[in-house]
Formats: sequence, structure tokens, C-alpha cells
Amino acid sequence: MAKKNQVRNIGIPGINPPSDTCNDKYCPFHGKISIRGRLFEGVVVSDKPTRTVVVKWERRVYFPKYERFEKRFTKVNAHAPKCLHIKKDDKVIIGECRPLSKTKKFVVLAKVGENERT
Repeated sequence: MAKKNQVRNIGIPGINPPSDTCNDKYCPFHGKISIRGRLFEGVVVSDKPTRTVVVKWERRVYFPKYERFEKRFTKVNAHAPKCLHIKKDDKVIIGECRPLSKTKKFVVLAKVGENERT
């Protein structure tokens, strides 16, 4: 575990560490979890589970037969450290990490902004 009030450099340019501190062992800035693999940007659709958020993003799939694109959505569970103060309808960047539980293989890295839901 990192020392108190010590912030780790996660090695991803453009992602700044949060100003708050936490003692979460799964926090990429204050714990020992490492980020590897892909990064995704999505919207938090649920924050009901403890220290977990459900993030959803859109992807487009091409169908050669119809020469058209179709919208599809991906939803994943991600760990939300307390120091980031993530809530529903926030736009976030998540990064891939080792499996933290049966369904959690991502961790929230930064809050990009708040989404305007209509």
C-alpha cells in the first residue's frame, strides 16, 4: 500500500491524480492496482453497488449486406475509488486492470464531466 498522502504516477498522459486522498487498495493513485490494456470513455448509468459503478458506451457495427451502421452499447462494472466522487450521469474514463471480482475488470481513472440526460 502506498504511504499516506502519497500519489502514484499511473503512467497515462492526460490523466491527473485527484486532489483528495483515500486508503482504497484498489485505487490506481493511492493503492497498488496497475492499469494495463485499453481505456474507454463512457457514462455512469448506475452507482448503487458499493464502490462499483456501471459504465455504458456506444459502439458502431457495420453490416456489409445493408451497407449501414448499427448502434450497439457495451455495459461493464468498474471499481470507483472514493477519492474521485463518482455519481450517476458522470462521464468517466475507465482503464482495464486485473480482475478485482467476478464481474469487475475495470477501474475509474478520471471524471471527464457531467452528462446531460434528456
